[in-house]
Formats: sequence, C-alpha cells, structure tokens
Amino acid sequence: MKAASFDYARPDNCADAIALLKASAGMGKIVGGGQSLGPMMNLRLAQPELLVDVRGIAALRVCSEQADAITLGAATTHADIEDGRVPDPSRGLMPYVAAGIAYRAVRSRGTLGGSLAHADPAADWVNLMLLLDAQYLLQGPSGARTVAGGEWMAGAFTTALLDDEILTAVRIPLLSASARWSYYKSNRKTGEFADAIAAFVDDPVRGVRRGLVGATDGTPHVIADASPLLDGWDGAFAAAQLKAAGLTPDTYEYRVHQTALSRAAARLSQSNGKGGTA
Repeated sequence: MKAASFDYARPDNCADAIALLKASAGMGKIVGGGQSLGPMMNLRLAQPELLVDVRGIAALRVCSEQADAITLGAATTHADIEDGRVPDPSRGLMPYVAAGIAYRAVRSRGTLGGSLAHADPAADWVNLMLLLDAQYLLQGPSGARTVAGGEWMAGAFTTALLDDEILTAVRIPLLSASARWSYYKSNRKTGEFADAIAAFVDDPVRGVRRGLVGATDGTPHVIADASPLLDGWDGAFAAAQLKAAGLTPDTYEYRVHQTALSRAAARLSQSNGKGGTA
C-alpha cells in the first residue's frame, strides 16, 4: 500500500515547526528518522495531513554534559549512541542497547526522540529511559516544559506530548563509576521488537537499585527497590512484580518475562555487571 496524500514541510528551527503543528489543528505529525511512522503511513494506520520533517533542525542534534547528567538531543540517532559519537551517561548500557535495535540501516536513520515519541512498549528506549529515570524536554506554543520519566508514557503509543509540542531532548542522570547494569531482551529473531525486556541498575553511590519489566501491553513496570532480586532470587517478590506489570500467571507472556527477569538478575552478578540480549 501507499500512504494517503499529505503536505510536507521542513523547517529549520523549532519555533517554525511548532507553528506548523499548531496550525494543523492536530492533523500534523513530526517525522525524524521515519522508521516507525513511515510503515504506519504506508499501511494507512496513520494518515496525517501534514508531515513536519525536523531533520534540518540543528538544535535537535545538540548534546551537552552537566555535572550530574547528559542531555541528548531528540534527533540523536541510534547509531550515534552505538558508535559513541555522543556522550554516554550510562557506562556502556546505552551503546549496548542501541546495538541491539533492529538493523544497522534502521539505526542509522532512526532517532532517540522518534522512538520515545512513538512509545511502542516493545521498543528499547521507552523502557531504558524509564529505568534510568530520564527527563523529557518539550517545547510548544506555551514555551518549554519538562516531563518526569514516570509521567512520559501513559500507555501503548500514548505519551504526555501534546499535538503542538516537540520533544527536543532527553536528560539522563549519570551513573557513577561503581554502577553495574544488566539488560536482557527476548525476541524471536534479530531485528524484531521484543517479546520481553528486563533490566537492572545497581548504583551504590546514588542509592539506586532499580529493575524493570518491559515489552508488555502497556507501560513498563519499574521495580523501585530491586534488592530482593539482586541479593538473591526471591521468587515470591518476582511473581508480585510480574503481576504488577499486568502479566497473568501460567501464560506464555508471563513465562517469557519471568525468564527475562531472572536472567537479567543473574547477569548483574557477573563480575563486570553487564548483561546480554537473547
């Protein structure tokens, strides 16, 4: 199939892009890499009347370092993160995850901001940003605002982003030098979206011992204090977390997420604290 007819604009600054979105009265869509929106338009699952191409906006590619965080522009590509062309706040976790997204051609065009705005529950970045407690920086007709990580995703493909706003950047807290992490993704073949995602961050300097159950039907589930799974596997605690993530016991979805969670916890105990992808 082919996309329905649409108008196209390529502004060179955020103000013009926001003005175009506002004038479209909810019928405009931002396009960055287009790796998610393009296929949806071709299948006519999405039929915007206007595409606002933000690839020409240099401000969306700016990355900066603060004392306790790194801010990555929304137009940062997966390949930029994978190849280390931008600062890494995560001690290798983000480049590791980026390398497992789809295929190199997709990673070279797909963007961090585009994936986060699309908010597919099975995508990597919406899960990882929640685990890392990132903040989302938005701009709209009323100015700039910041959305906390836990408030970004309201459900599958649903975010706090308004129709006339742009996600400009993501601010990610720095992991300390002693932090460890693990990330486990289960998918049936390379390049597919995940059947299950589980991840942990253990950062004693910051007092963070977080876990995550992701790639469910809705928002990822954060385990605020994952100590019972990191200091020794507590089966009852794990079961409670899986149920809190919306998973029903004795189903395929429950079992594959249970396996992902247990393997991510086991991998954190390895000497380098780095996990893997299945």
